[in-house]
Amino acid sequence: MFYNYWKKLTVMFIFCASVLTVSAQTPKNIIFMIGDGMGLAQLYAAMTANGGQLNIEQCTYTGFSKTYSANHYITDSAAGGTALACGVKTKNGMIGMSPDTVAVPSLVVFAAEKKKSTGVVAVCSVTHATPASFVAHQDNRNKDEAIASDFLKSPIDVFIGGGLKFFQDRSDKCDLTKELKKKGYLVALNMEEVKKAESGKLAGLLAYEHPETALERGNMLKEASLTAINLLNQNKNGFFLMIEGSQIDWAGHDNSESRTISETLDFDATIGAVLDFAKNDGNTLVVITADHETGGLTIMNGDLKKRDVELKFNKTDHTGLMVPVYAYGPGAEKFTGIQENIEIPMKMKKMWSE
Repeated sequence: MFYNYWKKLTVMFIFCASVLTVSAQTPKNIIFMIGDGMGLAQLYAAMTANGGQLNIEQCTYTGFSKTYSANHYITDSAAGGTALACGVKTKNGMIGMSPDTVAVPSLVVFAAEKKKSTGVVAVCSVTHATPASFVAHQDNRNKDEAIASDFLKSPIDVFIGGGLKFFQDRSDKCDLTKELKKKGYLVALNMEEVKKAESGKLAGLLAYEHPETALERGNMLKEASLTAINLLNQNKNGFFLMIEGSQIDWAGHDNSESRTISETLDFDATIGAVLDFAKNDGNTLVVITADHETGGLTIMNGDLKKRDVELKFNKTDHTGLMVPVYAYGPGAEKFTGIQENIEIPMKMKKMWSE
């Protein structure tokens, strides 16, 4: 009798331990953060300018991602975004499609099928390459009006960025903001209206085309991200949210040292707020990476005490460098090592399929 009691107790302990292990590796929520054009040099330049520390250092696991596209050694943001959103290598310029122009469902669709809430936040037009890759399906990234129309076909619950022009001032004279309202979205045209949103669907179109630079727009990315988290977290089944630091890339294209640092620091401030949420929540996976590196940035010299860094750009376009991957929370250990960019969303999907 005593033996049977301990046998049952041992079986129960093993069962409970296995449940806890699965729970620890299966996040309820996933927040996917993409620093467009952000390589290691961009991060370390910002780290130096910030006195030697960044919030991203709180991530417990790191790795690297290969960024080449289906037809080019050096990807553009459309193919890079599609790889991260859909888990498919495609041709440069294509949004949410395979190389043979077949629409591929993104993490937004996958999460919605799991009855989770979904969102996208960016500091560019929401029709721009990276956010569009999570929502739209077009053979050309420049089809902004068609991409805007795809938002009405998507299950996405919250999207915040710029791009009012492509919803309201269109060649077909249609006002898609009216259609969004009919579908239950609160359409907000400034940050004050965004921050007032307490529940439901939200379409935040905060600029005619693109928001201003980090030094001009203030805490827009951080505040918009926290608003999105608050809205999406009301779903008992969890949520998926993509947050893009969009203009790190543009600073690289312009070879602007100061903007590269300010945009990366702005993104890192948002990372800090997201990691605070993840720590308090305990059931949120945060994955941070880039779609590619921009500018071939090199750190020539620096001084951590003086917060001074000497930079040199080697080109005005993207490079073929691998980019870093950082992860925090349940399942974070799966994102270590060198991986294809398409493996990142595949790993997320697998977590929610188990």
